[in-house]
Amino acid sequence: MESFYRTHNYLIEHLPPLVHRELMDEIRWEDRLIGIKGTRGVGKTTFLLQYAKEKFGLDRSCLYINMNHFYFTEHSLEDFAGAFVRQGGKVLLIDQVFKLPHWSKDIRTCYDKYPTLKIIFTGSSVMRLKDENFDLNGIVASYNLRGFSFREFLNLQAGLELPSYSLEEILSRTEEITANILKHVDPLQYFKDYMHHGFYPFFLEKRNYSENLLKNMNMIIEVDVLLIKQIELKYLSKIKKLLYLLAQNGVAAPNVSQLATAIKTSRATVMNYIKYLADARLINMVYKEGEDFPKKPAKVLLHNTSLMYCMHHQIEEQDVLETYFVNALWKDHKVDKGEKDGTYLVDQEISFKVCSPQKKIKRNPHIYYAIYDSNISNRQQIPLWLFGFLY
Repeated sequence: MESFYRTHNYLIEHLPPLVHRELMDEIRWEDRLIGIKGTRGVGKTTFLLQYAKEKFGLDRSCLYINMNHFYFTEHSLEDFAGAFVRQGGKVLLIDQVFKLPHWSKDIRTCYDKYPTLKIIFTGSSVMRLKDENFDLNGIVASYNLRGFSFREFLNLQAGLELPSYSLEEILSRTEEITANILKHVDPLQYFKDYMHHGFYPFFLEKRNYSENLLKNMNMIIEVDVLLIKQIELKYLSKIKKLLYLLAQNGVAAPNVSQLATAIKTSRATVMNYIKYLADARLINMVYKEGEDFPKKPAKVLLHNTSLMYCMHHQIEEQDVLETYFVNALWKDHKVDKGEKDGTYLVDQEISFKVCSPQKKIKRNPHIYYAIYDSNISNRQQIPLWLFGFLY
């Protein structure tokens, strides 16, 4: 037990100052069982440690453990939790919980057996904490930690504390909000950097960003997708090739038959693999209004613009703009394909067109225009970067 405390204290003491994540204020910390999902690389470990540092410091009633530790190949989580509680432990932070073979049953056992213990655990975005885990149904509060929003990136880079806004606020108070932000900073000076490398927090590390991101993407497929979805290793190359082909296809509807031929599998398997890649937050699927999986999506986009710059040799500006827009709205809103190119229907009622100011467009009074590379805002025109303030 003492070795775990030493590790915990070292990690807390050497935690670098980071931007305050919006999710920290959204979680009901009084709940006894909290699951935090997120794709690999978005900062789940740092998030747990930030919580421990802010709420407990070096108080021994809180302890961080990682299921990668070889200790848990020989000892059960139940026994460890019991020893922790007997020593006065109250909050157990469990990282990489899915590395335990029967993690949900183990968590449930600890939850039932130690009623004074609060458990907060992290897991992959591929996991289904409720609809596929009957052990935790009705007792777990599930949250998603996303990569940095443009607002979080901007706050970190410019040393600011700009607030987030709801979509309703952005639409109804566009000019006011834009003017308030411009009093402090010109977002356009940071926006291209964000789209290139701002989504994943490891841009802060002194390593090659693209190489780090490629390594991260491979780990997502090799560990998260294959392990959690229980896919045989021999199919790994097919899934990787599928992701590459989808990325090279740009923002478009996938040709499932061609993809099936290219990776030598069935159409049904291609659709399942596409769903796994979406669950892993490597791609986003956009459907026509009223449609959803298992139907073929109307568009497939990479999950965020950082992935685009990592995977593409040539990038279309319009694809980047649409990828950013869909990713920004994806957290709390339903995004469907609009009637025309570059248009999207949000929450089945609000129409948007994503475009650059250089493109001549015939204005439609029923559409909001998300304009790239512009700070100009009015009733219909909204700077594209402002959608990065939704969280």
